[in-house]
Amino acid sequence: MAERVLQEVRSALPGKNLPIISDASSCTEGFAHTLEEQGYEVVDLLAFTSKHLLDKLPEIQKISSITLHPTCSSTQMGLNPDLQKIAQTVAQQVNTPVNWGCCAFAGDRGMLHPELTDSATAREAAEVRELDAQAHASCNRTCELGMSRATGKEYRHVVELLAEAVGK
Repeated sequence: MAERVLQEVRSALPGKNLPIISDASSCTEGFAHTLEEQGYEVVDLLAFTSKHLLDKLPEIQKISSITLHPTCSSTQMGLNPDLQKIAQTVAQQVNTPVNWGCCAFAGDRGMLHPELTDSATAREAAEVRELDAQAHASCNRTCELGMSRATGKEYRHVVELLAEAVGK
């Protein structure tokens, strides 16, 4: 898959002059490992939004509260401050559960073995239900699927919630 991605990027960006922006933090981490050694710049959507877009947006009508699920990759890449900053733009109150941790969804593992996610998220899921926020967000679709299943709350990408708020 890494070779296939590299071939696609080479054909799309032969001059290597544009950054590659990824909207899924785990993919960003994988793309960085594959592409940066080849001279490509890889940027996560959280970092791009935080650095280049937030200060250009109109005033937003904030929702009351949001609960975040940082991911393993957003933590590894130091993106959690960007996740928090975007969430603070969207909501008056931002919660990150004390008991958050890896959701164990791991690509397709959570689909094939839901008991892994159930076990890994039990404490966080209980805390999320207790917080009862208006919205729930993360930065990777498979983690959002895992957390939605674990909590019964709909998790969406935080930038998706930002776009929705700007559109109102």
